[in-house]
Amino acid sequence: MKVLIIDDARVMRSIIANVIKENLREDVEILEAADGQEAFDLLERQSPDIIFVDWNMPRMDGLEFTKKVRGAGRMLPLIMITSEAARYMVVEAVKAGVTDYIVKPIVGRQLWEKIGIYFRK
Repeated sequence: MKVLIIDDARVMRSIIANVIKENLREDVEILEAADGQEAFDLLERQSPDIIFVDWNMPRMDGLEFTKKVRGAGRMLPLIMITSEAARYMVVEAVKAGVTDYIVKPIVGRQLWEKIGIYFRK
């Protein structure tokens, strides 16, 4: 399984990666990107099974990234993990094509409870 984690905060990428590695009993390859542009470029060479993306990032934010991924016909699970909690933003993200929306701060067991379902499919 390949997982792509996109967040401009290295600490957040590490938290998500560690939660996944600690809870999966199978091999998982973690791919990381610091912004949507870097991630979209990476998608030309890699085919992740699931993507976790932040909203607020330089160069290309998570919403624009989501629209580009969906516009390219990729239908893999795309989970937005962000501090943006306003209802209209959640609606905007869902309309853009996110599969799920998680509001920060959320760590450890809480994070796994929310995202673990996507690894059981």
